[in-house]
Amino acid sequence: MKRSGSADLPLHGGHVPPWLSERMAKLGLAIVETIAIEFGTNAVISKLANPFWFQSFGAVMGMDWHSSGITTSVLGALKRSVNPHAKELGIYICGGKGKHSTKTPGELLAVGERTGLNGIELAGLSKLTAKVDNTAIQDGFQLYQHNFIVNTNGEWCVVQQGMNNLTGTARRYHWHSQNLESFINEPHTFIYGQNQGTILNLTAGTAAPTREKTLTIAREHPEKILKEINHLMLPNHHDVRMKDVNMKRLGAMLWTAHENKPEDFEGLLMLKGMGPRTIQSLALVSEVIYGTPTRFEDPARFSFAHGGKDGHPFPVPVKVFDETIATLQTAISNAKIGNSDKMHAIKKLSELSMDAEKSFTPNNNFEALIKKERDESYKYGGRTVFGMAKPPAAKPKKDDPGQLKLF
Repeated sequence: MKRSGSADLPLHGGHVPPWLSERMAKLGLAIVETIAIEFGTNAVISKLANPFWFQSFGAVMGMDWHSSGITTSVLGALKRSVNPHAKELGIYICGGKGKHSTKTPGELLAVGERTGLNGIELAGLSKLTAKVDNTAIQDGFQLYQHNFIVNTNGEWCVVQQGMNNLTGTARRYHWHSQNLESFINEPHTFIYGQNQGTILNLTAGTAAPTREKTLTIAREHPEKILKEINHLMLPNHHDVRMKDVNMKRLGAMLWTAHENKPEDFEGLLMLKGMGPRTIQSLALVSEVIYGTPTRFEDPARFSFAHGGKDGHPFPVPVKVFDETIATLQTAISNAKIGNSDKMHAIKKLSELSMDAEKSFTPNNNFEALIKKERDESYKYGGRTVFGMAKPPAAKPKKDDPGQLKLF
């Protein structure tokens, strides 16, 4: 097996308030369902296995863009919202944080009974990936969360997270079944045993070859063990800074959403009536759904869809969040009855911003952009864990950020 990547995140405490967690669950389900309709459930698994996409996914849902809480909150929201529709969608999310992580093998056995998948094999894979990241590779992070996501095709990914109290950081590990056979015989790729069919419980006598391979890996030189192919390192600072985002991409998207009238966009007539602020959020959601892997190198950019619960880069615009959810839900409902116009319009948003990006030159007026979003946050029901956004104090017109050219 091979890790598909990992991410290092500042270790943050706190909680997700109900007003946000409910919306995260709805938006998460809508995005997963849209991807499944457009590309199939294998694409959902593949995206969740990518640490950069996963971080962007969490940021677009209003979570703190860089903290360890994204892992717990996103997967918790998905488990609550996706699993009730698992039979229809063909995706099952197992495991969780703390004691819930230990229930993963049993949940996978139940999935096997419902779907015909080999639940014993899946349970063995769950235990093996946890063992490797918690024991075979001793990098100072103790696992406290383990999620196993599988579809009815047998494709799966693991997203698990450990903490290091000494450094105040968390490390998230991603695994993907697509790599199970492709890299089985290549060096330096986390080889833990030949794929010979059913993988049994690691404590069983027949699992001795797997245990021996794990011990072999544990004895390897750390540099060889810790060499990973897809690693995301996020900073400690809470605020979103210009260096954290690709200004050319962000600026092109903002220009597309704000400088053009939505009714003038080719293919977007069915979105008429929505304001530019909602178009801005939808454009970033569209990119999460349709963007290629290279588009997620700066996850902080996606926090400009729905802000963050800690107020960075700005408070969560609840009204816009609800409009985004409603638009996606309508598009999904229409697509199920054969009308994909709205789905095509949402896809067109990301295409338009990518086209604009080719010739766009940003002026890097980043602080003015943040200030404008915060000053106008109250208009959109802006909210953080600290309370509701308030209108800014009156200022001379010349200092009004609304008069500044932001893109």
